[in-house]
Amino acid sequence: MSDYENHMKLGSVMQLQTLNKMMEKQLGAYPIQSVMILGIAGGNGLEHINTEKYNVVYGVDVNADYLREVEKRYKGLDDVLKCLCVNLTEAAALPTAELVIANLLIEYIGYDCFKAVIKQTRPKYVSCGIQINTDSSFVSNSPYLHAFDGLDTVHHQMESGELKRAMDEIGYKSILTDEYPLPNGKILVQTDFENTYVIADGRTSDPYKTT
Repeated sequence: MSDYENHMKLGSVMQLQTLNKMMEKQLGAYPIQSVMILGIAGGNGLEHINTEKYNVVYGVDVNADYLREVEKRYKGLDDVLKCLCVNLTEAAALPTAELVIANLLIEYIGYDCFKAVIKQTRPKYVSCGIQINTDSSFVSNSPYLHAFDGLDTVHHQMESGELKRAMDEIGYKSILTDEYPLPNGKILVQTDFENTYVIADGRTSDPYKTT
């Protein structure tokens, strides 16, 4: 955790600070009461949770140690925060949520796995933060580089257009795109999606229900 966060907040990287700003925007954007944050790591951005707005906040991560640290750091959210230790690449039961946030997560599980997660959680809105690389390396150079050894075996190169096509396949249309340039030339791109399966009386239909 310390290596990861110290790397991410370096002045030459600035991802921790940038993602925090992005999370504040994501959490405040829509009239919803439940959110699921995929790959929550150390909980960066949870200080922006409005407990008068949110009834439940699901924090999902594959690393149980990270989740324990999140619970320690954000005791003020005990009434709404529910941490779930889940490997998203395996079949696992997930609750539904009105908003799903996935920042720097799709890179490591791939489009197909992410679509399966969204089909299960069935949110009204999805907000994704992906990294666009301007060079061949997806990890910025830093003294903590060793902490990311082996990530290239699971990393997927991200493209905004491909993400939009993947989400369109499961009925989610892009409604917002915003870019956050980083000091090292990389760019974080936020893309938000809305579930378009809405029937006449305003209720959201289930496009995955079999007949």
